[in-house]
Formats: sequence, C-alpha cells, structure tokens
Amino acid sequence: MAVVEDVRQLGSQLERSYEVYVHRRLKFRVGQLVYVAFSLDGAVMGFAFPREEREALVGGDAVKFQMPADSDLRFNWVHAHLAALDAAEARELVVDAWRMVVPKKVARAYDLANPDGPG
Repeated sequence: MAVVEDVRQLGSQLERSYEVYVHRRLKFRVGQLVYVAFSLDGAVMGFAFPREEREALVGGDAVKFQMPADSDLRFNWVHAHLAALDAAEARELVVDAWRMVVPKKVARAYDLANPDGPG
C-alpha cells in the first residue's frame, strides 16, 4: 500500500520539480506544468499519462486506476488509488509522469544516473 510520503521525497528530488499546495492539495510541478497531484485526503494520486494509453491502463486494472473527471479528459491525466499501489509502483508512476514534462535530455540524464529505476 503506497502513501503520499512514499513519493513526496522523490518528487522533490527530481530535476526541475517542486512541490506546491493549491487549495490545500499537494501537487508537483515542473515550471507551471502539474505532473502529479494528490486528493485532499491523500487517497488518490492524479498523474500525467499519455491520453492514447489511459483507457488500456484503466481497463487493465480498474481497482487501481480511474479515468479523470469529465472536465479533465482533455488533459494527459489518470487517477490511481494509492492503497492499491505498492510504493515502488507509485514511484515509477511519478517518474514516468515527470518524464512527460521535462526535456528529453533531462529524462535521459536521470535514466543514466538511475539505471535500476526509482529507488
């Protein structure tokens, strides 16, 4: 079972990433782009994910993943129930979301420095 603290330190350490609170909700940004956001109660993590792949992700495990609200369908976004994820899986989703909002050279440098993936 993953919790917010399992990914918070990672999100703060990723290059160009910083945490903010918007309406009391923890979010991680690169510039003005939000790539991870948590519900007020910390039970749900929204994260950047390719629009064209999200139906397959949600359809593959509807216990873990949900489509975003109708108002957010235009964005590259998916929701995950943290209780259904293990900590390593949650960290991997955060890194993959971060990769979507940073330049490719920054993501490559991370991959070279972390060949075994997020710790």
